Amino acid sequence: MSKDILKWDPENEQFWGKEGKAVAWRTLALSIPCLLCGFAVWIYWSVITVQMLNLGFPFSQLELFTLNSIAGFTGATLRIPSSFFIRIAGGRNTLFLTTALLIIPALATGIALQDVNTPLWVFQILALLCGFGGGNFASSMSNISFFFPKKMQGLSLGLNAGLGNFGVTTAQIVIPLVMTFGVFGGDPMKLKSASGTLIGKIPAGAETWIFNAGYVWVVILIPLVLLAWFVFRNIRTEHVSPQIGNPMSSFAKIIIMLVVGLVTSVVGLWLMLPEKAHGSGLNISKWLVMPLVIMATIAVLALLPGLSARVRSQYKIFAHPHTWIMTIIYTMTFGSFIGYSAALPLSIKVIFGFKHLVGPDGVVTHTMANPNAPSALTYAWIGPFIGAVIRPFGGWLSDKFGGALVTQVCSAIMIGGAVGAAYYMQAAYASPTPEVYFMPFFLTFMGLFLAAGIGNGSTFRTIAVVFDRQQAGPVLGWTSAIAAYGAFIIPIVFGDQIEKGFPEYALYGFAVFYGICLLLNWAAYLRPGAKYKNP
Repeated sequence: MSKDILKWDPENEQFWGKEGKAVAWRTLALSIPCLLCGFAVWIYWSVITVQMLNLGFPFSQLELFTLNSIAGFTGATLRIPSSFFIRIAGGRNTLFLTTALLIIPALATGIALQDVNTPLWVFQILALLCGFGGGNFASSMSNISFFFPKKMQGLSLGLNAGLGNFGVTTAQIVIPLVMTFGVFGGDPMKLKSASGTLIGKIPAGAETWIFNAGYVWVVILIPLVLLAWFVFRNIRTEHVSPQIGNPMSSFAKIIIMLVVGLVTSVVGLWLMLPEKAHGSGLNISKWLVMPLVIMATIAVLALLPGLSARVRSQYKIFAHPHTWIMTIIYTMTFGSFIGYSAALPLSIKVIFGFKHLVGPDGVVTHTMANPNAPSALTYAWIGPFIGAVIRPFGGWLSDKFGGALVTQVCSAIMIGGAVGAAYYMQAAYASPTPEVYFMPFFLTFMGLFLAAGIGNGSTFRTIAVVFDRQQAGPVLGWTSAIAAYGAFIIPIVFGDQIEKGFPEYALYGFAVFYGICLLLNWAAYLRPGAKYKNP
């Protein structure tokens, strides 16, 4: 069992060189695969729902998009309490427990996918629990921010986030592959329509073991959880994790705070979802419900017996105006990355997997399968791969040239990318041969992922410079929590607009948001006389 750290001063070069550096890099080396699995479990519905459609599970396209959105919404909400875990529970205690919790939805998903008649509500509960993986990002980033000196914040946080985000790519590569053979036994199902993997198409009628999509993560997580217990260390200093108590008391605090996030998520989702997806059917706007859920989560956490004082002490970040500025800018980068990662596979399947035919009455139908369609599972992983692998480079660029300048360039690229992708999406959705528009659509979308990934690295640098060490961790967690709602907003917006017949409207709306972020970033950090000049 690793010992807690009682003295920690990474800004002291002598301390850093003698003992701090080794501990920090060892912590980062294990933090990355733990976070990777968190992202994989959180986002794997983007792959599973495509295969459920190929296997003929009795759910509509909108209901399948809903599973992605439930996981996205819950993961974002759970980042709010997760932002404060390190200070009240310690890094080792937090990362051990939150990684172990991923085993629950992964194992249950494997069991549920063995039967095509499993009801929708079961999958919805599992998608809700997959939110644990999304929440883990906030605590993981907060923990790493304490281990490295300011001059290395861009690189270290970029590595943790960027390589951790490989969980999205890993899920979108590994899951289609492990579904092709019975590595865990069980009876296979037969594809009703063609599927695909990294290496090409799989024809209709082929056998698939879809339940491996859950079981594969259980096998990976078990040794990681054991390593987490023996390798990670709590920093028991005044500025990091003072008075955290024993592991069991820390686990209790974490679980109570996670339950708060789960309950507020369930209430919010019920208010927003349509009745056929087990929602209230009240059609309450997501733009109203989402801030209410955020405020309710913050309010309840501040009232928890025994925790309220320590949680409220970290709420002082909300009095800092740059908390809100960076929340908006960070949402542009990470929110786009995770939202597009969740929505792209099913969007490719729906838009390019069917012929869009105009009938004699002028009505466009979208039900005839397109035999020339690209495989969503063959291509969808590339965007998240680009966005994740480039993120540490974004951190390095920002350490060299300034975070705000890098963010500004990325904002401009994302505006152009969103407009271009919208154009090709519109053309494909009105064409009987949508496949001819796929490659320009795909390449334009890859530009979006590239800019979002670099910009994500640059925002880490800006936060680390603008805020002091005690505030930077909670601010990273908070901004990542709000940005993570992109995993809810983007799939649900795409689903809504596809159902209405205007999928391009979603991307035009995002382009407007990117324009606002470009102006905000300039006004806050690049204009003459800015308080924090190009941080």
